[in-house]
Amino acid sequence: MTSIENEFLKVSIKQKGAELASIHNKASGLEQLWQGDPAIWAWHAPNLFPIVGGVINNELLAEAGTFKLNRHGFARHSDFILVDHGETHALFSLPYSNNTLNVYPYKFDFQILYTLIDNALRIIYKVINLDNKTIHFSVGGHPAFNVPFYPGEKYEDYYLEFENEDQLTTHLISSKGFFTGETAPIILDGGKLRLTADLFNNDALVFKHVKSKMITIKSENHAQSLSVEFPHFEHLGIWSKAGAPFVCIEPWLGYTDTEGKPTDISQKEAIHHLKHGHTFEAAYFISI
Repeated sequence: MTSIENEFLKVSIKQKGAELASIHNKASGLEQLWQGDPAIWAWHAPNLFPIVGGVINNELLAEAGTFKLNRHGFARHSDFILVDHGETHALFSLPYSNNTLNVYPYKFDFQILYTLIDNALRIIYKVINLDNKTIHFSVGGHPAFNVPFYPGEKYEDYYLEFENEDQLTTHLISSKGFFTGETAPIILDGGKLRLTADLFNNDALVFKHVKSKMITIKSENHAQSLSVEFPHFEHLGIWSKAGAPFVCIEPWLGYTDTEGKPTDISQKEAIHHLKHGHTFEAAYFISI
């Protein structure tokens, strides 16, 4: 486990998946990150690469053939290398290997840089193309935050406040985790999405090309809040296990396949294309 710390926050990160394991709020004493109860959901904040969501039959189609690739990709299951570490930052790297080439036919270095800046944690995803051709990928975050913050509160005391009064449409997901092709409106109440026990009965809420670039978890009972700001991410997932005491706010660049429509990775909707010798970066922020 690697830790970084300043006067506001102490953050712990696992080597496996370079996954956040703890965000400790020093002022309140609160643990803000879901602690991965395996009886409910064993993750804290998996990093999604080189796909977000799933591909039909767990088969990635590419010019080099068909590859067996599981939901959300392999990064979250992989051991990263700690490249650089200081008091307030930690840089992790996942370079391509024979194992990755067996499931994803591109040469890359996927890096994640965590940096504390006052009361915020900045997460930068960096993809370096080490191949002699264009590579295609998606990337995203999946952090889960404890809700409620304090004992004695209810999940229903909380809401998500959107930066803008968005007109939201969620893309419905099948029992297999793929888009059905159907959509449904999500109505905000003055920019607020109320958290309820049944909000995620039909899986995640998925918003393509969301206008708001900051979502804040707030309570009706107090001023303590947590914000996720994602200026470089076009799409957003919001999810929890039905009835579980957490909510995930997930900045995405890419998303799952649509039922019955297997698609070559180079042609997938929302996929990113990185030319030979080029580097991609995108950041999001968690602030307390």
